[in-house]
Amino acid sequence: MNLSIIVVTHNTREMTIECIRSILEQTTRVQYELIVFDSGSSDGSAAAIRERFPTVKLITSGQDVGFGRANNLAVKSAQGRRLLLINPDTVVLDHAIDRLNEFADTTPECRIWGGRTVFADGSLNPASCWRSATLWSVFCWAVGLNLFKRSVVFNPEAYPDWKRDSVRSVDIVSGCFFLIDRALWEELGGFDPVFFMYAEEADLCIRARNFGAQPKITPTATIIHYGGASYPRKSELRIHLLAGRVTLMDRHWSPLSRLIGRRLYSLMTLTRLLGYATAAALLRDEEYRARAREWYEVWANRWRWANGWTEAAVNAASGEDSKTAGQFG
Repeated sequence: MNLSIIVVTHNTREMTIECIRSILEQTTRVQYELIVFDSGSSDGSAAAIRERFPTVKLITSGQDVGFGRANNLAVKSAQGRRLLLINPDTVVLDHAIDRLNEFADTTPECRIWGGRTVFADGSLNPASCWRSATLWSVFCWAVGLNLFKRSVVFNPEAYPDWKRDSVRSVDIVSGCFFLIDRALWEELGGFDPVFFMYAEEADLCIRARNFGAQPKITPTATIIHYGGASYPRKSELRIHLLAGRVTLMDRHWSPLSRLIGRRLYSLMTLTRLLGYATAAALLRDEEYRARAREWYEVWANRWRWANGWTEAAVNAASGEDSKTAGQFG
């Protein structure tokens, strides 16, 4: 078996169906298996997938176990010599999986590969890859300098002048469209299970580069990636993103850098909250008021991200501890 394609889904039934359909229609040149891991969905995803796609290998979990752990569990059932992780809120375009696998065949030394992601309207979604976080990049994020999107200095985690239209080595390949050699995955032990979701692919890429991997992007493999589809509330998405970033920092930064980084992430939350609240008061703008409320929720729930993916944070994210919002320890 050349390729195992793994889709982890959580309450994205219609998008997951669209994703699976696009995989089956557009992947014709590589021998593959398709594994779908339903992580505690309550929207009927598993039943819909089983009914519409009886040949797909479906694994179900009674609760949301998180992106990293779900992929680790799915890989145990995989037979392919390469693993392709692809988000359920994606659509495969123009034989993208075939093309990505062919690119891997011609660049085996890379060991990790990614493609180009676009939004539904065809415009570039730059989140297919990024640079590793540093104290400077977190500072820029905290004080809002990263709003200068086209600046390499002030938006240092991005590749602002690159339209993903050429082959290029990168620090991090996004987990939304992530191809890796099975042997390398096994060497690394898969995703670090401490990451419930977000930043697990960054951690994996950092560790993989220490094993000699050279993650690379090709423009020949393009997918639509909607992004954040399982989050009805943006505040919840931001809480999870911050928990992932703090956990990544804890895994790879020095003690002093971690201390400063935590202060910067707190500052970032406050600058957004105060900025939107001030704009809402001065301009009487409802959109700014809604943004201020979102950032207030992030700040009020800082116990869920300020120390990374703690047990309490994971319980809250998986719905096991929803009554503890507002606590901070």
